[in-house]
Amino acid sequence: VQLQAFGGGLVQAGGSLRPSCAGSGRTFSVYDMGWFRQAPGKEREFVAAISWRGGRLHYADSVKGRFTISRVNAKNTVYLQMNSLEPEDTAVYYCAGHYSGSYSPSSKSTSYDYWGQGTLVTVSS
Repeated sequence: VQLQAFGGGLVQAGGSLRPSCAGSGRTFSVYDMGWFRQAPGKEREFVAAISWRGGRLHYADSVKGRFTISRVNAKNTVYLQMNSLEPEDTAVYYCAGHYSGSYSPSSKSTSYDYWGQGTLVTVSS
């Protein structure tokens, strides 16, 4: 499957953005999907993940209550609604996917086989 992330941009602190990730191929609907981010000079970190049917969600503590991950399998798309953005959320955001046999979607980047190219989110103070 090929993934393409888009919808990043520049926003003021307290604002909202909703990056999207579009996937190709009929197998998208059976993949768990995740969002990760990488800020300048920092390692890539987990943000949120969603199971293949959308029934199980997993969030990093830093984004709980502010970010919401969702998906529409009929559109081969996963979304990341980001509210109450903070300058610390500035990063390149990557979507990723993998076929999982686990109950909960993984927060480990090494679990994911397919990656999008990333979309830049910049939050100004």
